[in-house]
Amino acid sequence: MSEEHLVVVGASLAGARAVQGARDAGFTGRVTLVGEEPHAPYDRPPLTKAALVDDPEPPPAWHLPDAAECPVDLRLGTRATGLDPVARVLATDSGDLPYDALVVATGARPRRLGVLDAPGVADHVHVVRTLEDARRLRSALVPGARVVVVGAGFVGGEVASAAVARGASVTVLEAGPTPLARVLGPPLAAIVVGLHPLHGVDLRCGTSVVAATAAGAAGADGPGVVLDLSDGSRLAADVVVVGIGADPATDWLAGSGLEVSDGVRCDATLRAAPGVHAAGDVARWTNAWDGAEQRIEQWTAAGDQGEVAGRNAVLGLRGDAGEECAVVPYFWSVWHGHRIQFAGALHGGVDEVAVLDGDPWGAPADGWAVVVRSADRVGAVLAVDRPGVLVRQRRHVAARAGWDEVLGARRAG
Repeated sequence: MSEEHLVVVGASLAGARAVQGARDAGFTGRVTLVGEEPHAPYDRPPLTKAALVDDPEPPPAWHLPDAAECPVDLRLGTRATGLDPVARVLATDSGDLPYDALVVATGARPRRLGVLDAPGVADHVHVVRTLEDARRLRSALVPGARVVVVGAGFVGGEVASAAVARGASVTVLEAGPTPLARVLGPPLAAIVVGLHPLHGVDLRCGTSVVAATAAGAAGADGPGVVLDLSDGSRLAADVVVVGIGADPATDWLAGSGLEVSDGVRCDATLRAAPGVHAAGDVARWTNAWDGAEQRIEQWTAAGDQGEVAGRNAVLGLRGDAGEECAVVPYFWSVWHGHRIQFAGALHGGVDEVAVLDGDPWGAPADGWAVVVRSADRVGAVLAVDRPGVLVRQRRHVAARAGWDEVLGARRAG
């Protein structure tokens, strides 16, 4: 009998954790990890934080398990090009790989703006997804540089903060009326994004880029580009960073028969098809935590999903469906030295906000924490420079605790 073979596609955090999950489940067969980048799995969150700001530039944090405890055949610099889940064969640009079980962990790719592809413009445009992206941007963030960040989400906020810290002049453009409103709800989102003007960032909401021209061609002096904005104004920039979200990396799955709709669609166990599971930014699954179908682009979610997918993939070889994957959404960000943390989800909207610490409306830069009611439950907790409060309240969010139960006990105490 031939040795069983697990293939993990995507040298990401989710991919590395899938390898670990499979080994922890007792899998002793062959494991192959296929990655398009030339690097072993590394931590991506620092790419828009410390990797842009700290001196000297910090080395990457690697995620690959210990080779002695968790042997794996690394196929780096190898791109997946197709999948036949019936024959159980992964196609790559280096040849075919037969498998017994497979985990898709190819992540997501940054969205780009077509108007920034004009001649003489693209050289000034950046996205941040890889180690090379971050290093290229870091070299451009010099004192006095005119930096325009397109997109005021968390990644855009981190890049803007890093640029300010490195002495650049920063403008942030957001097409919507209130950045982060979908995630945090409009009232809290307005408070969080209000940190930008407090640190000298020119934040322009309801504004998008409609055209871009190399500075010389636009009649402007010096290098850089000139952006034509939707409000009729023009803006000169040396550096343009696009942070308008990401799309799941699923193009290579065309014709595979897997159901792809804003990610690889999976059941609650992360199973996409017989012998195929998915994890991380690329996976759209029914979250056992709240029963909602969703795709989460978060570090903790990718790690948790990776472990479950790897474990369930090898359990499936024994006829065991494995466990459902329950993930409590959680993310953190650093803007202008302030640590922002959020746990939970507001699918039902914001029905009430209770302040636990500080004064978010009166002193937003001094640290604060709130819990948010969504229907009759504690839907989320949001904290700025209050990590202890976040940790204590996160357990209520995870338990989907009732609002009156939690707030009543607090008032009684």
